[in-house]
Amino acid sequence: MRYFFHIGYHGTQYSGWQKHAGVASVQAVFETALSQILKTPITVNGCGRTDTQVHASQFFFHIDLAKEWDFDLFFRLNKILPDDIAVFDIIPMQGLPHARFDAVQRSYDYFIHTYKDPFLSAFSALYPETNLNIDEMKKAIALLPRYNDYRAFCKMPDRVDHTICNVSSASLFVSSNGDRLRFNISANRFLSKMIRIIIGRLLEIGRGEISVDEFESHLISKQTPKIIIPAYPQGLYLSKVTYPYLDIPAKPTFTGLLQKDENPVWQSI
Repeated sequence: MRYFFHIGYHGTQYSGWQKHAGVASVQAVFETALSQILKTPITVNGCGRTDTQVHASQFFFHIDLAKEWDFDLFFRLNKILPDDIAVFDIIPMQGLPHARFDAVQRSYDYFIHTYKDPFLSAFSALYPETNLNIDEMKKAIALLPRYNDYRAFCKMPDRVDHTICNVSSASLFVSSNGDRLRFNISANRFLSKMIRIIIGRLLEIGRGEISVDEFESHLISKQTPKIIIPAYPQGLYLSKVTYPYLDIPAKPTFTGLLQKDENPVWQSI
């Protein structure tokens, strides 16, 4: 039987989802915990990868078991997992659907705060900007769904089979008092550090360091710039994963932690 696990994690203490020798990863935490509880070696297959210190408010992985457990796995697993990782649902699946290859869309959010706040530092990226040109940033964001080759926004483009990503939407939001930003993007796939590189370029546009035309020239030429500075990892969240047969809302209300007002209003710009 194949099972999908719907989970979320705060990625600050981890080298990302993917298991690597000698470093802490979310995948390794789950394989160790499940193997201990089920008393058999367990391999988990995730819906993708996240970079070091990147979070996931929604993530799926699957496992295969010869027989179903006869105890409350949901309770036991959450009990032994660290506080920064949680299981929201365990879903039995018909056939052999794949958590990674069957995903048709992934969405990410990137949060920025413009003032130093110890209660935001682990959940949002601090950029102490006071005069970002939001209108120019908005123009650049509007270009993203018009192109599908993101080679110029990939850290290591030669290590992948292709750099085609079909971006279905990209939006920028600002908090009601203007001191926080949220960037949201959805696509069928993403490249290594692609979103963080885009955010870095958008901030350069906001500061007036590059123009929207220069930004678009990278999309047109597909030439990787000589200098790439990705935005900080802690502002990035994998926030939605959609399958043809599974489309459920993310469980955490993590955005509330990033909004100061009691009844915050994010305004689309």
